[in-house]
Amino acid sequence: MTSDGVRPDGTVIVVGASLAGLRATEALRNEGFTGKITLVGEELHLPYDRPPLSKQVLAGTWPPEKAVLADRKRAGELQLHEVLGHRAVRLDAEKRQVELDDGTKLSGDALIVATGASPRHLPGTDGLTQRNGLFTLRTLDDSLALRAAVTAVDACRVVVIGAGFIGAEVASTCAGLGCQVTVVETMAIPLSNVLGPLIGSHCASLYEANGVNLQTERGVAGIHRAEGSPGSNGLVVETGDGERVEADVVVVGIGVAPSVEWLKDSGLTLENGVVCDDRLFAADGVVAAGDVARWVWRHDGSEELIRIEHWQVAAEAGLAAALALLAGPRHAAPFTPVPYFWSDQFGIRFQVLGNPGGDDEVEIVSGSFDEGKFVALFGRAGRLRAVMAIGRPRQLMGYRPLLEAGSSWDAALAHTPA
Repeated sequence: MTSDGVRPDGTVIVVGASLAGLRATEALRNEGFTGKITLVGEELHLPYDRPPLSKQVLAGTWPPEKAVLADRKRAGELQLHEVLGHRAVRLDAEKRQVELDDGTKLSGDALIVATGASPRHLPGTDGLTQRNGLFTLRTLDDSLALRAAVTAVDACRVVVIGAGFIGAEVASTCAGLGCQVTVVETMAIPLSNVLGPLIGSHCASLYEANGVNLQTERGVAGIHRAEGSPGSNGLVVETGDGERVEADVVVVGIGVAPSVEWLKDSGLTLENGVVCDDRLFAADGVVAAGDVARWVWRHDGSEELIRIEHWQVAAEAGLAAALALLAGPRHAAPFTPVPYFWSDQFGIRFQVLGNPGGDDEVEIVSGSFDEGKFVALFGRAGRLRAVMAIGRPRQLMGYRPLLEAGSSWDAALAHTPA
């Protein structure tokens, strides 16, 4: 690796068989990189799509292989040296050397960190596993195991901890499978930390309308096996106010944490992810992409250190990270995406451009909640920060140029998309 980028016939190690990792390998090959690419993945699976895991795969409308992003044929075309089923446990960033869980050490001219994130676990549940009915949902195997569990019992009693996007999607899918679903959420209004109380309240109304019991302002004091249930399932969720909710299956959806444990003492800066510059460089010859990366994002005349856990950003970051390695730090372009994400729940698709926050000013500029279709703008510090739509994708995308240009809030409110 030189200041002018990795050599076309060099070696690149991609740690993380993820969406970001795959897009990085594709970009390297598309740009003429002919050297060795080693793809390291903790799972035995080739890279697959995560959004369908809480929806189509869990519902059974997709076979698991439909979620795969790169099959054997595609991996062959990319000429990947696969090291799957092995976890990276240590990195020497200066030497660009990765140590795996079996003691193997891999060295390269450049390195792409794309290890993503891992689900957060509830304290005090260490003795419970999927066999007992306690689940998180992050991997393809998690989705298949959860589907098997909720379809093994008629009218399966499912308790979902957390009413964020993943919790809402799981609740929606399980309700569609005929399960009796209860969602326990600590906040008074679901998603209000992201979409604000106005739209969060609309999201909350969807639960009751679809037969899901939403319990807000309730923490979880513990989860344990139900008395007299020696079999595999039978759990009780105890809430902080003393209520007991019985369940056959409990799904914990309280967010994720960037997978950086293996990077301690690596020489990289770790702070809610791998800290990178605006070109995704974390160190000389080392870039990061996807959920694990926290980079300097420059937009509308300002900058912030940000980590975004969305599909589109991960895909674009994989591409950008690869291009940065090829160009070198002196010539690489800044990574300045317009974030985009979506969520399918209760038969409705939420689409969001930008980076909304719970304290943003929110204005419905088209449609209404009663109509079931609307466009909402999010403003902060006199600037347009995000746009959300339900049922109006064309109007949503009409605001993208304004987000790219760093539009003022007043100009956004006056804008009429085509």
